[in-house]
Amino acid sequence: MMSRMQEQIMNEPPSVYAGIDVGKSQLDVFIHPSGIRLQAQNNRSSMLRLLRTLTGHGVDLVVMEATGKYHCRLHAMLHEAGVATAVINPFRSRQFADSIGKLAKTDTIDAETLALFGERMNPAPTTPPTPHTKLLHDLHTARRQVSNEVADLKRQLQTTDNPMASRQIEARIRLGQEHKKILEKELLTVIQSNAELKMKYDILISIPGIGKITAAIMLADLSELGCANARQISALSGVAPMNWDSGKRNGKRMIRGGRRCVRNALYMCAVACSRRSDCFGNTYRNLVQRGKPPKIALTAVMRKLVIVANTLISEGRLWQDTAPSSSYKPRLA
Repeated sequence: MMSRMQEQIMNEPPSVYAGIDVGKSQLDVFIHPSGIRLQAQNNRSSMLRLLRTLTGHGVDLVVMEATGKYHCRLHAMLHEAGVATAVINPFRSRQFADSIGKLAKTDTIDAETLALFGERMNPAPTTPPTPHTKLLHDLHTARRQVSNEVADLKRQLQTTDNPMASRQIEARIRLGQEHKKILEKELLTVIQSNAELKMKYDILISIPGIGKITAAIMLADLSELGCANARQISALSGVAPMNWDSGKRNGKRMIRGGRRCVRNALYMCAVACSRRSDCFGNTYRNLVQRGKPPKIALTAVMRKLVIVANTLISEGRLWQDTAPSSSYKPRLA
């Protein structure tokens, strides 16, 4: 005889998932398990109609890929309407598609794959960034692109012997450096105009080795600071050691994934800290003296920096060298 709990489980309606492939001008939608396929224009009026359709079909979770700016408006609209929405890395959805045998790639196939990804992987809903955080991220992205362009131009300058080409490259380098300064000034202006960002910024720059630009980068690309635990914030920063074992083989731990911009900024901070006489510098020297390679010691300092920053922001206090956080002992990579 079937128990009451079993009857309740069998009578519960199946969860409904929607995958949305976002393009510059068009949205392709697949609702699972009903198999409904829809298309809509990527504009506000079409999104409102799509939202009514999704709620009418009782969609529990919407899955879409991060596509630069094209998914942001739809993501914000769904979140405001109370529809749980997960924005995932396109690499993950592509790997998932390969794993289930969907080798072809079209917009309609991608939408179906995203819906199946939601059902089987159950990704956590993603909260859209606040307007100030979004603005900060856009400014940081522009600064990073200018920095990369200036670095490329400097390499080109070393490979050319033509005087006219050299003068033009030098002029473009000076222009790029001027644009970089303007963007950095605007970054700090945005931070100072928001009380929450300013509070976090003041905490970050109070930590030895973390400068103004690194603090801005962490606020722009690591909005989870203060809301995650030590293990999570290390993984998000890309400085958590990952196991690499198989059978009886115990491989070396290595760091991978995470936010590359944050990791690169933390690396430069760790190099600066390795020359200091504070707890961060002592961590580096102690590990090297114990026979650890310098890069592993630097990674430990990077992890210590981001964990201390996360702890201080969660507690809402500035760095003090005698604080309990300074006694943190990093797990070796």
